[in-house]
Amino acid sequence: MAGFAFKQFTVAQSRSAMKVSTDGVLFGAWVCVTSAQRMLDIGAGTGLLSLMCKQRAPRLVIDAVEIDAQACLDATDNINASPWSDIAVHQTPIQTFISDQPYDLVISNPPYFNHSLKGPDAARNTARHTDSLSFVQIIEAFMRYSHEQGRLAVILPAQEGHEFTALAKHRGLFLARRCNVSMTPDKPVTRLMLEFHRNETTQDLQSLCVRNEMGEYSDAFVDLCRDFYLKM
Repeated sequence: MAGFAFKQFTVAQSRSAMKVSTDGVLFGAWVCVTSAQRMLDIGAGTGLLSLMCKQRAPRLVIDAVEIDAQACLDATDNINASPWSDIAVHQTPIQTFISDQPYDLVISNPPYFNHSLKGPDAARNTARHTDSLSFVQIIEAFMRYSHEQGRLAVILPAQEGHEFTALAKHRGLFLARRCNVSMTPDKPVTRLMLEFHRNETTQDLQSLCVRNEMGEYSDAFVDLCRDFYLKM
């Protein structure tokens, strides 16, 4: 299977259970990398988010952690073939990952199916279901690996995003940024992009519609993603 070509890198994804998606690209473009020096990508998959963040902030030191061996092979190939071969890929559960320095930014496009029926593909189940990486474990990893001014960013379906927000609040985290994502103007919000801080802050609430009434990519979507998609 041919890779997914972006303007500055290509994502090979023949071995990874989770493929390049609009969600992932949108999130990689939305995450705030300003002033971050060290970033942890939890559940890195093909390395898409790490590559996008590195393109936006080339000096960013990135550790990409992924449990699945096949996805790690894709991520390693993609990173080695990119302009940013210094992104470090670690094949390990985040629960046993070891880091010698705290991170400014922790990001995740995590598994989000809590109770839904599983399919026959074990790797896809691991990538899509929370059994191997629960929301609480993501929050705990953030608390463990970041410093007091660290930021946590995730993208989730709307219902799961509200659940994650409640869990984060219970752990003493504050919602700093939220973007409600809908596919078309007449469709409900289907995704939430969320950023949390340890310290209380003013909330930046945004909305983004992927396509306009004519079914074309919206101006807001193009503005956010134009540095990545070849056809923009």
